[in-house]
Amino acid sequence: MKVGIIGAGAWGSALGTIVADSGNDVLLWSFCGDYKDFGKTYANLRVTSNMASVADTDVWILVTPASFFRETLQNAKTYYKNQPIIICTKGAEVVSGSCMSEIVADVLPDAQNVGVLSGPQFAIEVANGVPTGSTIAGNDVVQDCAHIIFKNLYLSDSDDIIGTQLCGIGKNAVALIAGYNSVVARGENERAMIFTRAWCEVIKLGLAMGAKIETFSDLCGIGDLFLSATSVTSRNFSGGISIAHGEDLNGTIEGLYALSALIKRAEQNGVATPILCEMRDRMQIK
Repeated sequence: MKVGIIGAGAWGSALGTIVADSGNDVLLWSFCGDYKDFGKTYANLRVTSNMASVADTDVWILVTPASFFRETLQNAKTYYKNQPIIICTKGAEVVSGSCMSEIVADVLPDAQNVGVLSGPQFAIEVANGVPTGSTIAGNDVVQDCAHIIFKNLYLSDSDDIIGTQLCGIGKNAVALIAGYNSVVARGENERAMIFTRAWCEVIKLGLAMGAKIETFSDLCGIGDLFLSATSVTSRNFSGGISIAHGEDLNGTIEGLYALSALIKRAEQNGVATPILCEMRDRMQIK
């Protein structure tokens, strides 16, 4: 299968390695023509900065940062030929609070086979072949495609696209909160209380948006939350620590945008999120 990966950051590049390892031909689109090779070279992986090249692929994997997702997809729209789409970006659009699948529906309204891959996935470990599990949410076409191109991942099938995305957005925000409270909380009891209540608010929002409760216990839910909210390797957890120390933030910290987006969607759906709002204010996130 010929796979077009749009986005060549650490996560997109890591996905490129496992898709290539699974025996597929990979076309990795990079805005600047560069990518992270993790010290590996593949004859079946090609990097390009020409968006038109993704037109002749069998499936699209979207891995651009949430803040650039809509713009990148609009630029790719001309070259879309009804390929199945697997969204691997974890995040929400700050201005609208939209999930990535909602942006796909807006930009590519005729796309029928759209799914989401999400789970506990540190890019470097995926690239190095560390056993990794993920939730693949979508219809049968999407799931079948994912099992072909991600042979090196343990995949849990789901049809809950919204819930899977809310888990990815929520874990970013809660990981940021967890990192912050690892510094400022008065004790382990307070850390546990805030952590649990914040995740409960994410679940309540998900249910209000039509998500399934079991999704939050899957790999995309508690699995990803555990990974992101307990390790300094997590950029969101480390970002929360930096905020607590008054330090400058480096790189993209999706939890900043995720927290604001969750609160926006909660207001739209009439869901109270007192903990998320309190933590936003404490961390002075606009």
